[in-house]
Amino acid sequence: MTKQLFHILVFIVPIIALLPWSPESRRIPFLGKQSLVQKPPNNLVADNYTYEIRYYEQTLDHFSFDNLPNFSQRYLINTDHWAGPSRLGPIFLYCGNEGDIEWFALNSGFVWELAPRFGAMVIFPEHRYYGESMPYGSPEEAYKNASTLAHLTAEQALADYAVLITDLKRNLSAQASPVILFGGSYGGMLAAWMRLKYPHIAIGALAASAPILQFEDIVPLETFYNIVSNDFRRESTSCFDTIKKSWDVITSVGRKVNGLDQLTKTFHLCGKLKSTDDLYNWLDSAYSFLAMVDYPYPSEFLMPLPAYPIKEVCKAIDNSADGTNVLDRIFKGVSVYYNYTGTVDCFDLDDDPHGMSGWDWQACTEMVMPMSSDKNSSMFPEWDYNYTSYAEECLNEFGVTPRPTWITTEFGGHDYKSVLKTFGSNIIFSNGLLDPWSGGSVLANVSDSVVALVTEKGAHHLDLRAARADDPDWLVAQRASEVQLIKGWIDDYYTTKKAAFNM
Repeated sequence: MTKQLFHILVFIVPIIALLPWSPESRRIPFLGKQSLVQKPPNNLVADNYTYEIRYYEQTLDHFSFDNLPNFSQRYLINTDHWAGPSRLGPIFLYCGNEGDIEWFALNSGFVWELAPRFGAMVIFPEHRYYGESMPYGSPEEAYKNASTLAHLTAEQALADYAVLITDLKRNLSAQASPVILFGGSYGGMLAAWMRLKYPHIAIGALAASAPILQFEDIVPLETFYNIVSNDFRRESTSCFDTIKKSWDVITSVGRKVNGLDQLTKTFHLCGKLKSTDDLYNWLDSAYSFLAMVDYPYPSEFLMPLPAYPIKEVCKAIDNSADGTNVLDRIFKGVSVYYNYTGTVDCFDLDDDPHGMSGWDWQACTEMVMPMSSDKNSSMFPEWDYNYTSYAEECLNEFGVTPRPTWITTEFGGHDYKSVLKTFGSNIIFSNGLLDPWSGGSVLANVSDSVVALVTEKGAHHLDLRAARADDPDWLVAQRASEVQLIKGWIDDYYTTKKAAFNM
């Protein structure tokens, strides 16, 4: 069985172990008519969080002097609570991920809620090649070939953020206002890396669910799928066993005459299934995303879901009537993810409602996150990471060869503890252990100022979501710790500035 090219990181995971997902992407196959993101009405995020949409004329290649066309970078800005330049009001900058920036703004209530408390400006710049921030004027032109995609890199995105915030501060005479970075998943990786690469621009970073170690062999390759599997096994061993058994059943049915037609009918697909690999990827995506968003309350981050959705999936699988076959049980289970509202008639395996297809390119160039699945510990089919096959897929798809060691060369990763202890400061790595991406993040304090805040029952950057009356105590405590650390960074900055002024 082979994984379909790059579908899987949102952050999302591998060509069955060839290409990794994007921490919020994997060309996320959300699927279904009602899966399209509900855009907030004009300039409204949610719960009265407002923003103005602006555009910045951005340089396409920050690292050369070629005469290339600029592009229009979208960003969201709110200055309602900003204390202003005379009082050195802080600026909270969320590092845009691999998707539409309004989607991330909608799901990052923590940033909006902190702004009044700190007298902060809030900025959400969009990542180049995503949403409306398209070089060459359109997605069709931007994604045309390897030449037009060449500037879709993490380094260029960080430079975008650095240039934008520097220019904005200059225009507002706010050069002395401190900048705090926020980000979740890939955005969390960018926040941590930006703090390390541009320490003169940002004084600290909250990197939520940021798998900066999910490269080369820094963490065991089976880590991601083991965590997903353990999340399901924790809820129900019979649910785990049914899912584990289902892969062979799908393979067996798919080999029969009219077997693909039978699978199409069983899983209510909109179009005829072309291969069992496509179905594997669809199910794999559901299980992986369920582990990511196994939140303690209902949410609509990826899909409309109930509280603790894995529990509900396993109930649907385990509580099916006696005699229900394995695949019908599986369909009932994944319907909790793909059709919790009950309004979807059929499922489109190629749907990409959040516009994350650019991650395929990133996974084929520098964001090479190796993964594998172990038959003894995983509920997924066994496979070993195969770089040769991975590279062949990338060459066929884009005409490029991946650089699997570039990220660790550019940003580090090996011997990260001693490196961060020596050269890093003011970074929070927050993680919930239910999140499969936590296995590729920093889970222990590195120093007094490079801190890991870990919750046993937390999921994918849950701490960045808006506060709720039913938030569990451990989540309230995690956010309180983050607030205190951020306050300390800002206080230290003000103390240093005051001391310099008084000299």
